[in-house]
Amino acid sequence: MNVSTSTLSLTVADVDASREFLTTHLGYQVAMAADGFASLTRDDAAVDIVLLSRGTDVLPPEQRDQQAAGLILAFTVTDLAAEEARLRAAGAPITMPLREEPWGERLFQLTDPNGVVIQLVEWVTPSAEAS
Repeated sequence: MNVSTSTLSLTVADVDASREFLTTHLGYQVAMAADGFASLTRDDAAVDIVLLSRGTDVLPPEQRDQQAAGLILAFTVTDLAAEEARLRAAGAPITMPLREEPWGERLFQLTDPNGVVIQLVEWVTPSAEAS
């Protein structure tokens, strides 16, 4: 198997709200869109995202009323502090402030209008006392 692209498909109540959030705050661009559907991409190695409206009949019946929940969409970035400052200045809803874990993970979270949790991460060398 040769994977050429990775895509995360999310079923949400309001496709337009998530599309606007991801394009405004995280640099995604709309590749395709229609009523109840948006395909988003970036020019870098980030995962593509497809947004589907909950209840859409393009999904099998048992999946139509599900919605994204219990999921954390994580992106490893460089200069995490600058990203946190940029997003805070832009009014993005930061729902977990910037913190550093003992194992070397620095992270913060924001949540889109449909409740999709997005985590930005940067890895640092853990402190000596954490070993």
